[in-house]
Amino acid sequence: MSSDFKPTARSRVKRLHKRAHYDRDTIYAILDAGFICHVGYAIDGQPYVTPTAYWREGDHVYWHGSAASRMLRHLEQGADCCLTVTHLDALVLARSGFHHSLDYRSAMIFGRAHKVTDAGEKLAKMENFVNRIAPGRWADLRPVNKKELKATTLLGMEITEASAKVRAAGVIDDDEDYALPIWAGVVPVRMVAGAARDDGRLAKGTRRPQNIDSFAHLGLAPK
Repeated sequence: MSSDFKPTARSRVKRLHKRAHYDRDTIYAILDAGFICHVGYAIDGQPYVTPTAYWREGDHVYWHGSAASRMLRHLEQGADCCLTVTHLDALVLARSGFHHSLDYRSAMIFGRAHKVTDAGEKLAKMENFVNRIAPGRWADLRPVNKKELKATTLLGMEITEASAKVRAAGVIDDDEDYALPIWAGVVPVRMVAGAARDDGRLAKGTRRPQNIDSFAHLGLAPK
């Protein structure tokens, strides 16, 4: 399989194409660094964009929610959708308002989702989702029951049409403006995990698992 996605009429980056990336390594790294995506779709001509948790397994992305979700019920029927993920890496402060910008990484995936109906596969995907948030967490939990499994809809989408757009250029000013006595530079931005807090209703004698105190696996900052 090629390591690059072939640009299509939908996925090709048309503006500032030098920032475009179509290789799996770049696109998958952006996906793997996040937890929230935005899914775009249309119902009866009305566009919607819904934020939701997601995760990647190989060449597929997955997301889930309530079986009563309008978004999930619509997409499980095979409607076209667009899934996007964006990370803000820096605020770019230039010497003019025109050149103020942001450094960022973004990925966009087009396709049609499919519903995961096999109970065993569905349970395995849910385990992967939990362990994506906190590695090893699933083994410590109460098992999912049949009612919970039935109440959850799980969708997957194969990644066959995708592109990424990345800006990591910092300040780009007009040549004549570099002589101006105006400060310019970047303010790095990154998401960090804080110290875990107990929920206040722990059973007596409950100890915090060691893996809860370390979320270095998140990988939210650019490499």
